[in-house]
Amino acid sequence: MNKFALMLAGLGIAAATVPATAMAAPAPGYAQAGWQNINARQARLESRINQGIRSGALNRNEATRLRNEFRALSRLEAQYRRSRPGLTLNERRDLDRRFDALSARIRVQKNDRDHRGRRW
Repeated sequence: MNKFALMLAGLGIAAATVPATAMAAPAPGYAQAGWQNINARQARLESRINQGIRSGALNRNEATRLRNEFRALSRLEAQYRRSRPGLTLNERRDLDRRFDALSARIRVQKNDRDHRGRRW
């Protein structure tokens, strides 16, 4: 009877810890909780720029400037990855901050209404 009670208690503990570990696991596409995959984020930013060009929300100068900033961020990421320890947490935070700023600039440029129906 003691073996049965001990086994039942062990199963109860195991069942209680499974949901906790599932909640602690990062969501798909995230390297850690709250961190979005850099490649996915780059792809989304590039598609937003392309969509702005197609819709006419971005003029040629805006698109060129945004693409240059995007390329500079891609080069910085590659430089961080080539460094000796690889991509560190501080470097990820720096990239995240820079991607946030670029995303905000894309949003502002797409919504500034300076296209006035012109397409390039």
